[in-house]
Formats: sequence, C-alpha cells, structure tokens
Amino acid sequence: MQVKEPMSKRKDVLLVAGGGIGGCAVALTLARLGYEVQLLEQAEALREIGAGIQLGPNAFRMFDSLGISDEVRAKLAYPGSLVMRDGLSGEEVTRMSLGQPFLARFGQPYALIYRADLHAILVQACEATPSIHVRTRARVVGFEQDPNGVTALLEDGTQERGCALIGCDGLWSKVRAQLLGDGPPRISGHIAYRAVLPVSEVPEELRWNDMVLWAGPRNHLVQYPLRGGELFNLVAVFHSDRYVEGWDAKADPQELHSRFAQNCAAVRTMLGRIETWRMWVLCDRDPVKSWSRGRVTLLGDAAHPMLQYMAQGACMALEDAIALAREVEMCPEALPEAFLAYERGRYLRTGRVQLTARLYGEVYHAHGVARELRNQMLSQRTQEQAYESLAWLYDDR
Repeated sequence: MQVKEPMSKRKDVLLVAGGGIGGCAVALTLARLGYEVQLLEQAEALREIGAGIQLGPNAFRMFDSLGISDEVRAKLAYPGSLVMRDGLSGEEVTRMSLGQPFLARFGQPYALIYRADLHAILVQACEATPSIHVRTRARVVGFEQDPNGVTALLEDGTQERGCALIGCDGLWSKVRAQLLGDGPPRISGHIAYRAVLPVSEVPEELRWNDMVLWAGPRNHLVQYPLRGGELFNLVAVFHSDRYVEGWDAKADPQELHSRFAQNCAAVRTMLGRIETWRMWVLCDRDPVKSWSRGRVTLLGDAAHPMLQYMAQGACMALEDAIALAREVEMCPEALPEAFLAYERGRYLRTGRVQLTARLYGEVYHAHGVARELRNQMLSQRTQEQAYESLAWLYDDR
C-alpha cells in the first residue's frame, strides 16, 4: 500500500491504531460514512503474519456489509465437515456436516482462509478508498484527549491529531494499557505451534477435506486445507510453562514432539512432515464491561482478546467494525455516546465467546475419565443438536 502523508492538522480525522484485520475493517466502515481515516501501523508495511483461520457464518455477513464477499470467496477452502478425533486412539468422536443442512440452518457457509489472503483483500479495499490514509512505522504508545479530540502519541516522538481514536492494536495494546490500566494479558499455559505445507507433503491417506481436530491429553492438533486445497494448515497446541511475549517466535521441534509422543500414529506422522514451525503463547483476558473513555475506544483483541478454541478472534473483530460504524452513523455529532453504545451492544456477546473458548480448551485437552466422558457425550450428539449448540453464535442478529 502506498504510504500517504500524515494528516496531523485536520480536525475531522478518525484515528485507527493498528492495521490488522480489525483495523482495516473499521477504517473501511468509517470511511464509507464520510470520515477521513488515519490508519497508524507500527510495521513497515500493512501485512499479516500467521497461518489459516476459520470463518463461521457470522463472518460472511460482515463480508457482505464490507462489500468484499466476492474477493473473499475466491480464496476459500470449504471443508466437508468439522471432525473431532481422539488424539490417543485415532477414533472419530463426533462429526458436524457443513454441507446443505448447515447452509439451510445458518444461511451462510463455514470456510477456511489463509490469514494473509483475508488481510490482503482488506488492504486492497482500503487502498482503493481515497479517504483512508496510512502511516506506517507509526506505533501508538499513548494518547491525550480533550473535549474536542484526541492526540495519538507515537513511538518516534511525533503526534497525530483526530476527533477520536480507535485502538485496534491487539493483545498487547498500548491504547488499552492507558485506557484501562488492567495489566498484562492472562497467560493460559498453552503454547501453539503453527505451520503451513503444500498438500503434496501430506500423506495421501490424511488429505481429508475436513477441519479435523485430534483431541489429546493436554494437547491437540488441528489440520485443514487452505487455498482450495493447495496448502494444509497445521496447529499443534499443548500445555507448557514456556513464555515468549508475542506470538511469532521460533519454535523448538524437540519440545513439540515430546509433548505428542503418546499420541496416535496419524498425529505423529503429520507433525513429522513439518521442518519449520512458528510458535506463540496463548493469552486472553477476563471479559470487561467497558472499554471506552470519552473519544477513545477499543476493537478486536485490544478490547476482548480470546483463546483460539472457538476460531472467532477475526470474526469478532469484523463484527466490532460493523457494530461500531452503525453506532457512529446514528450519533455522528456525539462520538463518545456512540462509543458507549457500541460497547454496550458488544460486551456480553464477546464476553461469552471469551469464556466459552476457555471451556472448549478444557474439553479438547481432557484426559483420564474426563476424556472418556467427553467422547461418550459428544459421540451421542445428533447433527441438529450440534447445530443448535452454535445457534447463539452463528444465527443472524
């Protein structure tokens, strides 16, 4: 994306800290309301790291609102089912079909996409919007606000002035740190290793067009196709006390393989096909009821970071962007009131996802008697029961 000049002297600018999925999405929604948007990104360019992400029906409704559905659908892989297998025995525990019955129930599909592909689509949409201005190498480290606006304080000593500031700066948000002062994120004790490999390197007998979760004792492996089946995404998660701030550190394959040594042959085979892994420590926060003060608010992981077990981090950020724009459109002359209405409409839903994700992590990693009970209960679940268990999340709201 072309880097445009700062707009420090303008009074009608909405400042967005962070150019990830949530930051780009909210920049688009606000620009379409007629605002000038200054997008402040700490990196040298707008780009995403990471691997695959899962998209539930709720995400597709946001793509429709953003006007990027066609571009997104061209990059998707559509799994046939969501499958849980026992990581020790290899046996199938439960399966949720994602075919026509799923579409009929929720009105939108379930799909898989490479995170970088989704981010690139949002970046291109921002690039095509003249009222979105990007400043890279612009890490927001604090802010000052008064009744008329907000000044974002940048790491290099410069400033940007706008009528409001939206913190989309992720789990380690500097905007949140000043706004709420609630300390560092909660460390879950779980570490995730991620890798992407060409489908040709996946054993043919394991090249399933499904999103498969191998649930093991204090660990699990997720595998699924990307880019129409050209790639395979692998995420291995296990309990560990190791801690590295951030989420893209070089991994230790020896530790990984030792944690999965008791898992079934299929899991060990998949892990053995990867030579280079990246790792991150899984963190979240307890839900909060308020994340706005005056002309400053938060969005996505800055507001409600969650563990990945419900695959809803990006989806919630997209929902936030649409919800925030809706409230701003209703109160264009009273942004503090719009921000309060936005958080009131979001905190219970996002808080439920945060807490449910923690619960899912316990279910996935069950061992001993808990593992046997999990397998017994989930194996008896019908397709209808499986769908209805997700209705609160996937139904149109």
